[in-house]
This record gives sequence, C-alpha cells and structure tokens, in this order.
Amino acid sequence: MVFTSPVFLGLFLPTLFALYFLANNSARPYVLLVFSLLFYAWGEPSAVVTMVALMVVNYVLARAIAASGERRGLAKTLLAVGVTVDLGALVAYKYLGFLAENLLPVLKTVGLECDVPKIALPIGISFYVFQIISYIVDVFRGTVAAQRNPFKFMLYVSLFPQLIAGPIVRYATIAQDIENRTANFENIVAGIRRFALGLAKKVLVADAMASMADVIFAAPVESIPCFYCWFGAIAYTIQIYFDFSGYSDMAIGLGRMFNFRFLENFDHPYGSRSIQEFWRRWHISLSTWFRDYLYIPLGGSRKGPVRTYVNLFVVFLLCGVWHGAAWNFVAWGVYHGIGLVAERCRFRKVVDKMPKALGNAYVLLFVVVGWVLFRAPDMCYAWAYICNMFGGATAAFTSFNASIDFLSLDKLLLLLIGCVAAYPVFDAVAKRTPEAVRLVCGMSFFVVVYVLAMTSAYSPFIYFRF
Repeated sequence: MVFTSPVFLGLFLPTLFALYFLANNSARPYVLLVFSLLFYAWGEPSAVVTMVALMVVNYVLARAIAASGERRGLAKTLLAVGVTVDLGALVAYKYLGFLAENLLPVLKTVGLECDVPKIALPIGISFYVFQIISYIVDVFRGTVAAQRNPFKFMLYVSLFPQLIAGPIVRYATIAQDIENRTANFENIVAGIRRFALGLAKKVLVADAMASMADVIFAAPVESIPCFYCWFGAIAYTIQIYFDFSGYSDMAIGLGRMFNFRFLENFDHPYGSRSIQEFWRRWHISLSTWFRDYLYIPLGGSRKGPVRTYVNLFVVFLLCGVWHGAAWNFVAWGVYHGIGLVAERCRFRKVVDKMPKALGNAYVLLFVVVGWVLFRAPDMCYAWAYICNMFGGATAAFTSFNASIDFLSLDKLLLLLIGCVAAYPVFDAVAKRTPEAVRLVCGMSFFVVVYVLAMTSAYSPFIYFRF
C-alpha cells in the first residue's frame, strides 16, 4: 500500500482516522499498531513475519541490556548479538543473491557449482533494521530507556507513516509521543497541509519527471544523443528529489496528524555549495545515522587526516551498498566518498573561495552525474551514458528526437517549476503569507491534490525498493 493509492486515501486513512479518534487515549497506540501492521502486510503478508521476529528479538535484548546494569561486558555481548542478528537479516534478504552471483564464477573455477538464491526482499527492511539498531545502541549507551511495553516498541518500529521509506526515526525522537496519544487540532491541520505538499510533489512533479527520465533511460544507450542524456539526467535529478522528499513530507505530515513529530529529512539540498553541505541536507536521517553509529565510532575526524579520509570513504561505500545490491550503487557511494575526501583535502579551500553561484553549479554538476550511476541499470550502461553526456552520440540527435514523444509543454513547465521549487523560493513566499490565507490555501490544495491522486495511475516511490 502506498500513500498515493486510492486504497490508502479512500479507505485505509479515513477508517484509521475514524477508529483512532473514537478510541480513548490508552487504546490509540494499539489502534495505530494494528493498522501499521495491516499497512505493511497489504502487499506482502509474509514479510510481516520477518519484521515481527526482529521486533521480538530486539525487544528482549534491549530489556536484557538495560537490566545488565554495571556488567558492561554482558551488555556489549547482548548488543553484539542484536546487531549481528539485525544485519544478518538485512544481508540475507538483500545481499545474499548479489554475493552469490558475484562469487559463482570463482566457485566454478574450483569445481563447485551452486544456484543463486532467489529471496524476496521485504519492503522497507533497510529502514526498519537501521531504526532497530539505533534503538538497541542507544539503550546500551544509556541515552534512552528500554521500552517496557512490547506493543509500544512494536509501534515504534512499525509506525506506518515512516515504515516503508523513512525517515529513519530514532526512538528518542518519539519516545514521549508514543505515550502522549491525545488529539490535537492544530497538529491535524498542520499535518494535512504537510501531507498535501508531499502528495503534490509526488503526483504533480515526480511522476511527470519519471515519464521523461524513464523514456530516455530505457533507450539503447548508444542511440541517446548528448542533449537527451543531459535532459534525462536532469529529469531524474528532479524526480528523485521530489519523489523522496515528497514521501518524507507525507510521512512527517501523517505523523503530525497523529501527534508524532518526526525530524526533517531534506533541507533544499540542491542549493548546497559543497558536497559536504549536500549531505547535511539530503536524506538527513540516513546521513546522521551513519555519522552517529559508524563514522564517529570509527574515530570520526579525531585521529588525523588520513584516518578521517578512510572513515569517510568507508561510510560512503557502505552508504552506497545500503541503497542496493548492485555495482552501480557501490560506485555511487564510492563516487560521493571520493568527492567528500577531495573536499577534506586542499580542494575545500578552492570550494570555499568560489562565488556562491559557481559553488552551487559545481555541486549540481557533481550530483547530476552521480544520479546517472544511481539510475542506470548497470555499470556498463552508466559509463556509456556519462560518456554520451560529455560529447558522445551527437549524430543520432535527429533520429532519436523523431522516435520519442514526451516533450509536451506541460511537462517542460513542470520541469521548470521543479528546478525552481528545489530552492527555498516558495518557502520564503509562504512565510510572508498570513496564516489564515495559508490555512485556506493549504486545505483547498489538499482537496485538489487528493482528488488528483485518487484518479491517477499507481506509481511506486523510488525508495520503496531499499
């Protein structure tokens, strides 16, 4: 089930609202839990078993860690068991097939034959596994108290607004919210407006950009002219931002409706002037997770420049791997790792001296090329596509232009709007608008976008596959 589907908008959400607000405060967490599990089980019921099993194991381990007191050796052992189980589940479901496929040629050389395992990837497993790991680590560190009620812990993990594609919510962020289940009219209104914004990003902009990018990336790479390579890459750059930030807006808005306050996940990253700044603004919940649970434990920047570069490279290599079991995701992570290491070296002084517009152009060029690695079906296609971007296949322009039909005026206008809206232009206008006007416009906008989403074709979110 997805936020833009008629089933969610026309059946699931209205039914949940009715039952949730009819229930008393003590029953509301359990209503949310039941509906969250139903939301997750809608598409693939068997995947719930894996999630519930991990919930049970980590609930027990967190309680045991909290009860270990001064016995830090026991607590470390329990933490290691929990992290091993969580990452083991993630590796088994997400990477085992990839590892077997790449090791198969090696095994054949020594006379061993085996089949590549076909394992269905539970949707959202990368997100909820990272949430669970952050929880047991924070319990070990003593920064949060272990949740005594197993059903409230299950609600934290399975809370449907952020379950499928984030943001990665830490337990400390919503620990008090889980206990406070009172209804708040202001939060409901603010949540609806935020949800409408995310819905509009997805339905109006991201899906339109997808129809353009998909046509270009589906073509044989040798036939795509330089102009269309850039056009496709830019369209995908706009698509992935509005698709993912739109989902985060909807998740934050839905959470707000039910009195949960999730932290922001995007802060206009395409307006950045350095790669380091880009990662402070893009997928904030993931980048801060890697910072707090991997980069800093590895030593961060405290052990000299060489160790800092190694730590950065390792973090972004794993960031690429987190996104998918394919070499193009690995290359994308390495690409950003190299960019960050270069900025940590003397190149950062050059970046800091650039005029604002030039610095932003440098980041956009870097990011757009990187998205080709992310979007391409494999590394060979990505390399050929990038080569075409920088001067290849120009002779094929006329024949390619005649073979496609997607450059309609409305889509080009949406591309332009997307490019402008990726910067905080409209936010500044909204802040100067009176609250009453924003309220009326926001609610009217919600109705329009709601109806449009109900009548639009199904379009999955990009980050659902992670």
